[in-house]
Amino acid sequence: MAITKKASAHWEGDLKTGIGSISTETGVLREAPYGFKARFEGGKGTNPEELIGAAHAGCFSMAFSMILGDAGLKADSIDTNAEVTLDQVEGGFAITAVKLILKAKIPGATQAQFEELSNKAKEGCPVSKVLNAKISLDATLVG
Repeated sequence: MAITKKASAHWEGDLKTGIGSISTETGVLREAPYGFKARFEGGKGTNPEELIGAAHAGCFSMAFSMILGDAGLKADSIDTNAEVTLDQVEGGFAITAVKLILKAKIPGATQAQFEELSNKAKEGCPVSKVLNAKISLDATLVG
């Protein structure tokens, strides 16, 4: 079963002074502004890297929840942050790394189970599979 999700971007102007907007078919993002200042200078608006980070954190959290369920465990909470690194490389820029930072409360989970299952989620998450970057995981089991 293939599922297709859609998003769009509109851009006007040159790289540094131009402005764009990003929209999703669900309407969660409707003409959300993005541009050079938001991406490289801390200006207002969104940027592709933070959107990838949000997608990766959300995908990982869902994958981890599924894997926990398969192991007979259920989380009270799963909180995942993603830090996406954009580096200048030969020929331009590239996303070179994503650091997932997980804090989860899982009754009955041992540290060993937690580490095994969270790493399985990191490898199996569809967004992890699409990214050509080093993906690390810093996982904390909350007691």
